[in-house]
Amino acid sequence: MTRVLSVASECAPLVKTGGLADVVGALPAALAPEGVEMRVMLPGYPAVLDALAREGTVMEDWDLFGGHANLIAATAAGLSLLVVEAPHLYDRTGSIYLGADGHDWSDNPERFAGLCWMAARVAAEGVAGWRPDVIHCHDWQAGLVPDYLRAQGARERTGTVLTIHNMAFHGLAPPTRIASLRLDPERFTPDGYEFWGRISALKAGLVGADKLTTVSPTYAEELLRPEFGMGLDGIMRERRDDLVGILNGIDEAVWDPATDPAVTSYAQPEGKAANKAALRAEFGLPESDGPLCVVVSRLTSQKGLDLLIEALPTLLSNGGQLALLGSGEGWMEEAFRNAAQGGQVGVRLGYDEALSHRMMAGGDAILVPSRFEPCGLTQMYGLRYGTIPVVALTGGLADTVINASPAALSAGVATGLQFHPVTADALRAALAHLCRLYADVNVWTRMQANAMAQPVGWQSSAKAYARLFQDVTRRA
Repeated sequence: MTRVLSVASECAPLVKTGGLADVVGALPAALAPEGVEMRVMLPGYPAVLDALAREGTVMEDWDLFGGHANLIAATAAGLSLLVVEAPHLYDRTGSIYLGADGHDWSDNPERFAGLCWMAARVAAEGVAGWRPDVIHCHDWQAGLVPDYLRAQGARERTGTVLTIHNMAFHGLAPPTRIASLRLDPERFTPDGYEFWGRISALKAGLVGADKLTTVSPTYAEELLRPEFGMGLDGIMRERRDDLVGILNGIDEAVWDPATDPAVTSYAQPEGKAANKAALRAEFGLPESDGPLCVVVSRLTSQKGLDLLIEALPTLLSNGGQLALLGSGEGWMEEAFRNAAQGGQVGVRLGYDEALSHRMMAGGDAILVPSRFEPCGLTQMYGLRYGTIPVVALTGGLADTVINASPAALSAGVATGLQFHPVTADALRAALAHLCRLYADVNVWTRMQANAMAQPVGWQSSAKAYARLFQDVTRRA
């Protein structure tokens, strides 16, 4: 049995802003059959503390970056948890990362350093007879763990794996905070945690962890290139032998159209009809001869939704419709609201988990035109529900969708459409192609059946993680 402490800033269903939470929440159950005992360490946000079945305080820290903290052992949603209860760091309303002004909390470096420090203490001291063999660090919020293991004398007996869910976020801080963050000033170098004169928590993890993973094989390759490496591609090339791309999966119990309580259940493509009618009614859309496309996304340029605004007339002129759920950049929200005035576009701003399930069940196609996408989960939800993905050829989107090329269509194996380059013109061509495929009932039904049959769970990826954790375990 390999004992793993998974350290993350969010975890579904307790607290979620994106796909990171889904992965952190799904891995413990997925890894258990592989001989991995995983506990998840989270910050004690109010929503997390409210959900806990507490087992007790297993560690105290009298000065965790500005105040007292308790480490609570608990369970919730079937997860075994260690939660850092530190009101001075985490007892805040609104976003877990942003203040009311929409900007990062000014003490975010300390907030997530506190999470890392407590993880290192668990490795150094153990809690209630349990000590991890490996710490699984997620993104920059857990990037300081290897440095703190070194500071607490636990580096030689604790393996570390850092998973990069999104290279775009570095966790930067000015060098004036080196001492307050309890970092070794001698490691503030280009070979350490220094990044263009600033502290980078992500870089600290990239240079300090034993192994690095990303959430898809293609994204692992992309990170070696300047256009995707976000200034850290040099480090990634240096560490390419320690880098592994492991594709994310989805929770097939939560995302199952045959048992999903949010939808009219179905197990075959023809069962989608009732959900499509209901979704049209919910968004106030009329009947149409073209495909009903859905978007469930943050409205940002990374997600390529500005390209969809440009390409939308092509979809609508071919009889297609759009139902969108999301929020993000103000100008983009306004543009989609304006598009809804034409009657063939429905928009819901915000996020609604149950509605996202109804959209997967009722949509004909899901649009994911991301400029970069480390893995992406929405296209996999679409596959599971027979909702054909239209995706940019990047990252995990390239790894999970079989493009409807002439060869794939002839062989009867296509599951979706990919477009490249990631431009509005290429997206227009993909949407026109989508409408042509939709008009051929036999081809469309075959693609839906292929999509629903494609493996999207954690089985093979869980085995890859288990092997990796075993590789970095340092048992005496």
